[in-house]
Parts: sequence; C-alpha cells; structure tokens
Amino acid sequence: MAPDRERHPGGSERADALAWGEKLAEVYRDISDRMMRELPFVNEALSVEAIGFRAHQGGAVGVMVTPWFMNVVISALHRTGQSSTGSRMSLRLRFPCGDLEFLPSEVATVGPIASASLFSPMFGFDDMASARAIAEAALAELMSPVDPASHWGGAPRFGGIDRRHLLRAELINERT
Repeated sequence: MAPDRERHPGGSERADALAWGEKLAEVYRDISDRMMRELPFVNEALSVEAIGFRAHQGGAVGVMVTPWFMNVVISALHRTGQSSTGSRMSLRLRFPCGDLEFLPSEVATVGPIASASLFSPMFGFDDMASARAIAEAALAELMSPVDPASHWGGAPRFGGIDRRHLLRAELINERT
C-alpha cells in the first residue's frame, strides 16, 4: 500500500497549514484570556478559531476568527510582492480571486504573518456558527477564480459578491 503522501499529494502541506493555523489560534486564545476579555469591543459570544487553513504560495492561508476581529491571515514566509503604502509596508498577494493587500506583522512564537481585515469589531455576529459560516464563505470566494466579465469598479470581485458587500456583512443577510 502506498504511503498517505503518495496517495494524497500535498497531504503534508495541508497538515502543516492546519497545524500552523492552530498554533496561531493558540496565541490569540492566550491573548484573549489574558488581555481582551474586559475590553468593550470584544464580542463575548465568540471564541478564537482558525478556519480553513491550507497551503498557499509556499505558506499557509486561512481565516482567523477572534471575539474582536476576523482576518484572512497568511504565513509571511516570503516577502515577495511588497509595495509601500505611505509610512507602512504592505504585501500585495495574488489569489485566484485577484490581488489583495495584506499588512505584515510579527506574532510571538509564530513569526511573521500578513493579515487582511474582513470584520472588526465583531458585533455583527450573534454566535460562533454564524462567524464560522462567513469565514468559510469568504475563504471560498478568495480561492475562487474571478470571472473577468463580472469584474467591476476596480474592487476585487469575489465570485457572486464584491469585497465591499462582504465587509458590510450583506452576505450574512443572504445566508440567514
């Protein structure tokens, strides 16, 4: 019988991406427990969860949900595609849906990451199930190739929705 890696190419990369996402989630759980619970912008109905982490561009990408933000996060193992935006650096990264801007940072015990905010604060979510559903939908759209005929107005088009609608939580209304 063939080893699992031979039957499922990229299986190790997928496991590594899942493990990296969970390691990052542990850091945010610690931050949540130690520093965030009493702050007014924390949604007590939510918890920290790594959603859909997978291998991408030599690193890992997924959505990090916390009681105070939801971000697309990528391990910043490489610094290709950097562009300067004023006094801070950003990373322009290519996804099937198009290019997106990420802000790099450093997370203790995890190392360099780059994040693109989807929601902050998180008061638009009543429970973890709704936050998880939106995170999964956002990641699916991020990984879906854009139809050039539907691309409009210079904003990245995520399949059936554009980023502005996603950020306005209009997808929540469609799913409920």
